[in-house]
Amino acid sequence: MESREFHIVAETGIHARPATLLVQAASKFSSNVTLSYQGKDVNLKSIMGVMSLGVGQNADVKISAEGDDEAEALAAIAETMSAEGLTD
Repeated sequence: MESREFHIVAETGIHARPATLLVQAASKFSSNVTLSYQGKDVNLKSIMGVMSLGVGQNADVKISAEGDDEAEALAAIAETMSAEGLTD
């Protein structure tokens, strides 16, 4: 299992548009991908799960991937986070 922590800098946090793009990025991989925030873990392939966390600006989140393509999954998700201006 691989994991990486991210600090959310976007004013709106992880709202609908970036959440959708993160779910799409995670869904391209066979690995199980989990988003952790404030002691809660959700499947990053579930838009409802991601939105239920209410991740706002200045939040610290952890994304974990477990499976055959875990490194590639984390790299793609990190790229999406950066491209959307969620992290610095």
